[in-house]
Amino acid sequence: MYQDHKIWIGKSEEENVYIYPKMANRHGMIAGATGSGKTVTLKVLAESFSDCGVPVFLADVKGDLAGMCRPGGNSESVGKRMEEMNLAKEGFGFQSYPVTYWDVYGEKGLQLRTTISEMGPLLLGRIMDLNETQSDILTIIFKIADDEGLLLLDTKDLRSMIQYVSENAKEYSAEYGNLPRQSLGAIMRALVALDAQGGDVFFGEPALNITDWMCTNCDGKGVIQILDCQKLVNNPAMYSTFMLWMMSELFESLPEAGDREKPKMVFFFDEAHLLFDSASKELLIKIEQVVKLIRSKGVGIYFVTQNPKDIPDGVLGQLANKIQHALHAYTPAEQKGCRAAAQSFRVNPAFDTYEELTRLGIGEALISVLDEEGVPTIVKKCGILPPQSYMGALEDEIRDREIKGHLLYSKYAQMLDRESAYEILEKKVMKQEEDRQRAKQEAEEEKQRQKEMENARKQEQREQEAERKRQEKEAEAARKKQEKEEEAARKAQEKKENEKDRVVKKVVKQAAGSAAGTIGREFGNSIGKSLGGSFGKRVGGNVGASLGRGILSTLFKS
Repeated sequence: MYQDHKIWIGKSEEENVYIYPKMANRHGMIAGATGSGKTVTLKVLAESFSDCGVPVFLADVKGDLAGMCRPGGNSESVGKRMEEMNLAKEGFGFQSYPVTYWDVYGEKGLQLRTTISEMGPLLLGRIMDLNETQSDILTIIFKIADDEGLLLLDTKDLRSMIQYVSENAKEYSAEYGNLPRQSLGAIMRALVALDAQGGDVFFGEPALNITDWMCTNCDGKGVIQILDCQKLVNNPAMYSTFMLWMMSELFESLPEAGDREKPKMVFFFDEAHLLFDSASKELLIKIEQVVKLIRSKGVGIYFVTQNPKDIPDGVLGQLANKIQHALHAYTPAEQKGCRAAAQSFRVNPAFDTYEELTRLGIGEALISVLDEEGVPTIVKKCGILPPQSYMGALEDEIRDREIKGHLLYSKYAQMLDRESAYEILEKKVMKQEEDRQRAKQEAEEEKQRQKEMENARKQEQREQEAERKRQEKEAEAARKKQEKEEEAARKAQEKKENEKDRVVKKVVKQAAGSAAGTIGREFGNSIGKSLGGSFGKRVGGNVGASLGRGILSTLFKS
């Protein structure tokens, strides 16, 4: 309840106990055993911060904070407490509060998303339960994506990036270090498991704009952002890492604010022990850094857990406003933890802090806060105020109406899928495949061209050979024809010469015959004359002529 510009938490026997708004960003803690009243205290603080115009974030782990959009009711327990604290005279009244419902699964609230890049390799490695080596390789994958201008928005972007790095591990190893395929395969399997847990839903765009939480309603009340975590808390690593991411987003996105009259926002982290369970040294350093430095951004963080020992000392030392409900002290370990919790308070001489801590009833708490000067007050035993809004789950119809009627519904309802690593790498792979197919086609075409050229060359050779043979054949035919003609000419010449010789011989023969006949005749005449007178001369002449011609003919024949 907001009273006299102070946040009224509870009432001790002597006085009301308040948190001063300007000290609220010094962080705080609400601790206590199960059933001791932590959730009521958280709700009372959230209502009071809203009343003084401070936006609030709540993680609704059990589903009993959703009813804050409705005014509370005068139940028996609430009526009894109002009477004990005389709240009617203090202006206490039931009322509703401005609420925005969120859900990383988009089932019981506006879809709360972030991108893979905004989550970062450190937190993502924790969600995926990667070992140190695998986390280092995941960091290298993020670095490669950043160097090459590839946006990692959703899980399919990261999956494509892992595949791309795996396929080109040899090239990247020279610059970024060894990238064993075994580790890349393990990261891929973890990513598949993350998708099965809802990673494909809550990683993407539009990512949450944290400034959408920094708002008040028309009455000046801070809007209470309620994240439904009933399903999310079943995955402790996912729940705690997502809460740490939101704190980191507040830290990184808000400017320095210095000391303010009241916080810009108050962040309640229920089941806070999950944040620190199995956290690596590097992650614990990051958590402690955020808790230390976010105060200067005007943000107060309040951890809600069962036992203060669940919170590391480095973080616990930053929590100035403490509300401690009852702790069990049945075992030696519990007694030791209870004494440590009691010793963390500034001593009140009126009672033994340890004894009171073990005897607190439901709705009672030991409270120590910072006064106006920033000094811790002495611990006081107080009764916590009842909530002014409805305590309990919200009907599905009312919740659905609240969600769909919200101004931010149109902004976050539909997932966007702009061009990022997946699309770019798909295009790159497609281009590479097209280039490969083109190169293959060009190689085949070149091979075909070479084959055609070879066939053309062979055909040309065949044609040249055929032409050569044809020419040789023609030349041979021409040669034979020429030889034949020459032979014919030779024979004709020979014939001509023979004919000439024959004519010559004939002429010679005739001439010779005539001469031989004449000579024979003269010789016969001489012989005939000498033998037979004129008759003998005549006979001898004829015989001599015939004999002369016969001898000459025989000579010509030979």
